[in-house]
Amino acid sequence: MLITLGSPPSDTETESWYGVVAAAHARDLPASTPERSRVETDGKLRVPPVGARTVHVAAVDSGGAYEGVASLVLFTEENNRHTAFLDTLMVRPDARRHGVGATLWAAIRAELVADGRTSVSTVLELGGAGEAFVDSLGFTNVLPVGRYVQRVRQVLEGIPLPDRPALPEGLRFTDWQGVVPDHLAEAFTRAHEPLGDVQRGRLDERTPCWDAARIRAAAQLVEERGGTLFTSAVLDTTDGDAVVAYTEVALAAPSDIRAVQYDTLVVPSHRGRGLGRAVKRHHLERLHELRPGVREISTVVADDNRPMLAVNEALGYRRERPAGIFQTKL
Repeated sequence: MLITLGSPPSDTETESWYGVVAAAHARDLPASTPERSRVETDGKLRVPPVGARTVHVAAVDSGGAYEGVASLVLFTEENNRHTAFLDTLMVRPDARRHGVGATLWAAIRAELVADGRTSVSTVLELGGAGEAFVDSLGFTNVLPVGRYVQRVRQVLEGIPLPDRPALPEGLRFTDWQGVVPDHLAEAFTRAHEPLGDVQRGRLDERTPCWDAARIRAAAQLVEERGGTLFTSAVLDTTDGDAVVAYTEVALAAPSDIRAVQYDTLVVPSHRGRGLGRAVKRHHLERLHELRPGVREISTVVADDNRPMLAVNEALGYRRERPAGIFQTKL
């Protein structure tokens, strides 16, 4: 039997959902990968992403136990109304090979077709059961990526890094938690403009417009889901404190030991000056001061993004496992 979770879901629904996620994580991912927290699961079920609505479906056995779960993100912004993102499709390990995944996918596909979507994408580890499953559904890997991890203590103790790079004259660091301060909002918005030029290979999903409202909403989303967003930026004091580089790291829950790297960007006119590495190293020190319990930072980088791969390698990131963004047409 399939059920659609309430909005918001009950505590019982959330707990049952989390049981599937935790069991699938333990079976499918390396033991070194911290499991998704209950706080993160609760947040994603309660609060939809910016510019999207969500559908949460669970496969339930005759006794009411959840056998599998699926979450679909339906973009509501005009430039992505044609596509969607399959955020979750997991089956409890002891319920696999009984058609649960196929049943969930049939429900998701029906939702996509009914809503007029022409494609859907998802992120998967390579070589696992998930890849084999989506291959059978016609998904293809349209953007190969890698998952990378930085060990905080190794970097801060100088292994294998030299001293923190200094900023060029006229530049300074600034930091904040959560929503960007009002006095930096306009400059921070301008610094997001290059994101519109990001290439996404054959992926149908287009980069949204990062205006001030969306930037604030994205930071608020992290907090509404129970997490915290930490940002460091480089300001050009000779140009009215224009934001010329920034980096963001999020904790999905206060107790997490692994943080997640969000965007890192250097505006085109300041590239080639080492600002990407400088702001990420500064940010790592500030994060360690504020959250000393964080031991690792993870990130996902496209295999063809050579500039960011080079910056991350210099900062001690090491490839953990390969992945890909898979997509199918409907």
